[in-house]
Amino acid sequence: MSAIDEAIAHVPEGAVEPEIDSKYRLIIVAAKRSKQLQRGAKPRIDIDSQKHKPTRVALEEVIRGRVPFRIKIKEHEPIED
Repeated sequence: MSAIDEAIAHVPEGAVEPEIDSKYRLIIVAAKRSKQLQRGAKPRIDIDSQKHKPTRVALEEVIRGRVPFRIKIKEHEPIED
């Protein structure tokens, strides 16, 4: 079982699941949040940040729905004949 699968399996009951459509999106959002944490942002969940790495904190935040995000849909340019 991968670390992502383990993290998802350990989501506490009652936690609000974010609308993440794939594991890849989960990783992208968590990676961006991890960079914010490494640059000094405060964690949005109650967790000992001295005990856990920023990547773990970020993953937990995303899984618990504490990290807002938007999915940008790129419009394709029309194909010219």
